[in-house]
Amino acid sequence: MIDRILKSIEKLPAFPATIQKVTDLLHNEDYAVADLVNVIRYDQAIAANILKISNSAYFGVRQKIKTIQDAVVYLGQQQLIRAVQMAGVTRFYKKGSKGYQAQSSDLWEHSVAVALMSQILSRLIRKNEDPALYTAALLHDIGKIIMGEYVYDSFEQIISRVRQGQCSFLEAEEEILGINHAQVGGKVAAHWNFPAEIRDAIAYHHRPDLLTDADKTNAWFVYLSDQACLMYGIDGGVDGLAYKGLEEGMRFFDLRAIDLERCFITLHDELETAKDVIYT
Repeated sequence: MIDRILKSIEKLPAFPATIQKVTDLLHNEDYAVADLVNVIRYDQAIAANILKISNSAYFGVRQKIKTIQDAVVYLGQQQLIRAVQMAGVTRFYKKGSKGYQAQSSDLWEHSVAVALMSQILSRLIRKNEDPALYTAALLHDIGKIIMGEYVYDSFEQIISRVRQGQCSFLEAEEEILGINHAQVGGKVAAHWNFPAEIRDAIAYHHRPDLLTDADKTNAWFVYLSDQACLMYGIDGGVDGLAYKGLEEGMRFFDLRAIDLERCFITLHDELETAKDVIYT
């Protein structure tokens, strides 16, 4: 079963090189607009999606963005990274995941919500945003795309184990299938040659406490963001309520309940303006 699951990863389309190239260029403060435009315009799917997304209410640009050059100029560094990532990643969520009883829009909304929450928390705790964290949060459930059919075939066993054994959905996945969706997500990230900070944050987004030598911070951010969105009701699948709660993540960052409540208010506002991005 594990071999079949891992072989399925090889069937995934390559991760868009455009996203990495844009991110690398934007890390250089002296980047040239022309260089960014040239990278984006040769990926027609991403270019078209960027124009659509850039004109959404989420990015709040007052004038119509008609060209990639307009997007590069008017969005700014952080917003451009978000637009490119959203435009490139959405393709992987198009089919949904029947095993988790999640439509494509459910998975995508949950993924976007977790990515937004990760940046809200990062601004609160670290006083800045983090593109690598945003990428990990946006892709944290990519393993569900691979695992869907296997979970579907074993769904009754998994749910029965959750109900009778008082274990999490993740633990039941691992017990029945030999691997869980977070671990599979980590394998996908490795297949795409993502750096360790992104790969680990995806692979351990339900169990950041299991990370040893690596920096655990981003994994804890994704964990807390994911749990917060589940609590908020944006679950992205039938497994949504079958996980542990927020307490561990809040202790790790020394957060109070009122801190999280304020984050929920900000998340609500950001999600409202991001609705047309989610359903693009």
